[in-house]
Amino acid sequence: MGRNCKSKRLFGMIVLVLATTFTVSAQTPSPSPRPSSLERDFFKNILDDQKAIWTAPLHSERSDSKWIVPGSIGLMALFTTDRITGDEIAEADGQVGVSRAVSHAGSVYTLGAVAGTFYLLGREKHNARARETGLLSAEALIDSLIVGSALKGITQRARPMEGRERSEFFDGGNSFPSGHSTQAWAVATIVASEYKDHRSVQIAAFASASAVSFARVAEHKHYLSDVIAGSALGWGIGKYVYHKRHRELLDSPDQDGPVSGNRWPAVTPEVNRRLHQYGLALTWSF
Repeated sequence: MGRNCKSKRLFGMIVLVLATTFTVSAQTPSPSPRPSSLERDFFKNILDDQKAIWTAPLHSERSDSKWIVPGSIGLMALFTTDRITGDEIAEADGQVGVSRAVSHAGSVYTLGAVAGTFYLLGREKHNARARETGLLSAEALIDSLIVGSALKGITQRARPMEGRERSEFFDGGNSFPSGHSTQAWAVATIVASEYKDHRSVQIAAFASASAVSFARVAEHKHYLSDVIAGSALGWGIGKYVYHKRHRELLDSPDQDGPVSGNRWPAVTPEVNRRLHQYGLALTWSF
């Protein structure tokens, strides 16, 4: 009993740090870097991110308590009911196969491919927004991987299928927080923020991240508190990276990758009299 109470008190402090981190850092604006610095200073930016994330509790203000207190209470409430809900979910196994397939979308490899695709297409098409989306997605992904791995090592929570020790903290597990959820929400937040004037893109990004989070619970890999904390953490990291690195010049209509796209395609004639070829070209801007 004494060990369990000590674990809860210690973990309450960790929850407080988490809540402060994604509350303060997500709302901290800063001057945008020069366009070329995102590539040149990529790893330096990650080091700066880590310093800001881990020291964020030292810069919290009294007004932040309106988010920190209820968030901490909510997570602690979930901790006390996780084993019950986890055991109920474990009784169903028909969805495990589908959930496992869905959860792959939150892996480092899949999300890394997403970031790389944005970046390479941005370079090929000379689209500065897509290029920035790829770079910031990769930065947020690495940040979330580092923070999530560190917290797993600190909390050592046993996973739902690990027998009698399931749901317990400081028992050598790696359940808290959900790494897939943290990573998926970090990248989804970057994509949704970059294309904030495209509701369909935002819906697709956040729906994908939500599907990954729910899949981790349905696959019996995590508890509800694991994925909720991971999702919030990933969202906070994504918001921080976007506000810190986003170049405001991209929000001007005359720049590559404008915020506003065209609902309808632009129609332009294609004529080659020498080859007697005539047609129309449809072009969307997004």
